[in-house]
Amino acid sequence: MNARLDPSPKSPTSHVRRLLRPVVAPSVFDFWASRLNPAWSWERPLARVIAREQASRDAVTLVLKPNRHWRGFQPGQHLNVSAEIDGSRVTRSYSLTGPPRADGRIAITVKGIEGGKLSQHLCREARIGDVLELGAAFGGMTLPERLDGRWLFLAAGSGITPLVAMVRTLAAQAMPVPLDLVYWARHREELCFAAELRALAAAHASFKVHFVLTREAERAEGESSGRIDRALIDSLLDDAGERHVFACGPGGFVDIAKSLFSAGAPTFHAEAFTPPPRVVEGGGNVQVTLAASGRTLTLARGQSLLTALEAEGLRPASGCRMGICNTCSCGKSSGTTRNLNTGDLAGEPVSALKLCISSAVSDLVLDL
Repeated sequence: MNARLDPSPKSPTSHVRRLLRPVVAPSVFDFWASRLNPAWSWERPLARVIAREQASRDAVTLVLKPNRHWRGFQPGQHLNVSAEIDGSRVTRSYSLTGPPRADGRIAITVKGIEGGKLSQHLCREARIGDVLELGAAFGGMTLPERLDGRWLFLAAGSGITPLVAMVRTLAAQAMPVPLDLVYWARHREELCFAAELRALAAAHASFKVHFVLTREAERAEGESSGRIDRALIDSLLDDAGERHVFACGPGGFVDIAKSLFSAGAPTFHAEAFTPPPRVVEGGGNVQVTLAASGRTLTLARGQSLLTALEAEGLRPASGCRMGICNTCSCGKSSGTTRNLNTGDLAGEPVSALKLCISSAVSDLVLDL
């Protein structure tokens, strides 16, 4: 299912790059190349916005054409997207919403989040022709190579985005396994891909879609109302306990899905796009030394190191801010931290501390 779009090591382009590398810095090449074409770069994956369409009342789908450095993805994965906004580079992670295409184009569907700098920019201001920087695809919630049995997808809010990529992939294979999608939203106008999903259900007898509204009464065929619980799901399908399950949505939604299905389902996979409630450390401050820059900062316990460093004016690389993409990982040579999602303590030196989900328990030395 991977789609690799970069040139092979033996291509003429790669040969030229090997010859130029000793005498041309990639940053210098990028500077001058961008004057000719903003999507050209030495090695950075960049993509041009070639189409945009409204996906729901508060979400937009952007179709992107990556340059030759983009290395492809599997349906269900995410990528980091970066843009320059008011002179600063802002990065967030988004799910790819379609299967790999022969022409290399990809799509993301972005919901505008109140206070979300990049999401609001992409939803309201990004235009055809704009160029965005891409990170490598990541995430392990993908379809297995061999499909068998019966399947159940559970999506809430923006959790539909990775799952719709899998639905579209299976539809392109004529729906090889029975699949039910249960999709929650607060209001009908917030449902993404509703017309397409209904059309796919009409075209494939083995695919059924169920829309569930949490703040509005059902009124159309295929709609229900209520929050996720076993009674609701059992009212929609009679063999839910025998299904392979994928679940994606807010942390609380995923926690309920796990409690309902993780023990009895043949397989269960889940991803939360908001972190679960975080463990809060007691009060007080710690000293955090940044080894590379020689700075020592006084930071409060109980908040993520990423947030604390940003409050001090630093801008460490970051992406998903949920501990998934590893963009904010850095080394820690001494001190104890707490995983804010699990509460686990870590006192040993590590080379991949995730700043976004780690807080300082003691004085630290970080490789920043």
